[in-house]
Amino acid sequence: MRKLSRIMLANCMLATLLSLAGCDAGKVTAKPYEAGTPVKVGLICLHDSSSTYDKNFIDAMNSAVSELGDKVDGAAIIKTGVKEEIDAYNAAKDLVKQGCNVIFADSFGHEPFILDAAKEWPEVTFCHATGTQAKVAGVKNFHNAFASIYEGRYLAGYAAGLKLQRMIDNHELKDNNYRNGNVILGYVGAYPYAEVVSGYTSWFLGVREVVSNVVMDVTFTSSWYDFDQEKAGAHALALSGAAIISQHADSMGAPGECESLGVPNVTYNIPLDKECPNTYLGYSKIDWAPYYKNVITSMYNGVGIEGEVNNNFTGNLETGSVKYDVKDKDDLAIVKEIEAELKNGTRKVFDCSKFTVDGEHLTSHTADVDDHGDWVPETEAIMVENGITFFNESAYRSAPYFDLNIDGITKLNA
Repeated sequence: MRKLSRIMLANCMLATLLSLAGCDAGKVTAKPYEAGTPVKVGLICLHDSSSTYDKNFIDAMNSAVSELGDKVDGAAIIKTGVKEEIDAYNAAKDLVKQGCNVIFADSFGHEPFILDAAKEWPEVTFCHATGTQAKVAGVKNFHNAFASIYEGRYLAGYAAGLKLQRMIDNHELKDNNYRNGNVILGYVGAYPYAEVVSGYTSWFLGVREVVSNVVMDVTFTSSWYDFDQEKAGAHALALSGAAIISQHADSMGAPGECESLGVPNVTYNIPLDKECPNTYLGYSKIDWAPYYKNVITSMYNGVGIEGEVNNNFTGNLETGSVKYDVKDKDDLAIVKEIEAELKNGTRKVFDCSKFTVDGEHLTSHTADVDDHGDWVPETEAIMVENGITFFNESAYRSAPYFDLNIDGITKLNA
């Protein structure tokens, strides 16, 4: 009986060990990265290359990896179609399992899941684009990145203003292009988030630097990528009299509809001079290649990410992170002069003397920079430099926090 009991106990212990082994088999571990060895890179994307937004990230990654040569361990492992759900965590887990030393993610809604992954695998560097948590999370291996794309949008808007002035001079506008003596502009946005508000406001201010009597209608699709909604938004704006339309959404829906209707348009992320030969004016985008190269090279050299503050990196015109183009080369030459002023600080996009909120020029505004999820603003965003009072966008964290509703812009469905 005692022998039988020992056998039964041994069998129970074996079953327990096998069960534990099964649990351990599902556990993913990561080795610390050793400086000077090739870096294995992963990228998590919300959509695939059919989205202009994700294509921009993917193309930049492939370019960066190609340029870095032996510093990178083979091609980047790119996961596409990763939803802003637990799928993002699972994608990160799989990339860790495949040995990635650094993992990038490209969409705002990925952030909480990528942050959880960073906490679980402190040996791996996680870099999340457009997010807000790295400054306050206190997780050393979790980083946020963005760029001062508002400068690129402003410059693209300035180019649109030059085109609009020619349209006015040549009597090309119709009666429905005016509202109370002001020329109507249109903008297709994804969500009424600060990132989108910052973008459409800067574009509008760029146009208004050339043509002072403009107003703008903004319609939102409630999606980063919805071809039909973006097309419908552009269609409605055009029928309502928008003389020029721009966008912060990720499909060909809006520019394609502008081409069909003959409405000049400014695109985002990629130039569409071939796809929209009759209406394309120019574009702006964030070039992520400089950031990818910065992070990977810094890891390879065993140093912190160059230019990062509080685990946030903000690229700009100087770093090559903000790109734009203007189809009309004469206009491009003029816009280049404006770019030089932005670079040397003698011009500010959000110059408070150039816009009003409820009829007043701002001298103070508190923004919610330290995003604790409480929606409580805590940071003074207005400052003075070179005699200019301006909203200091993306200076205190990388993701935009410009949340002002300035006069002259109407949000149609927010």
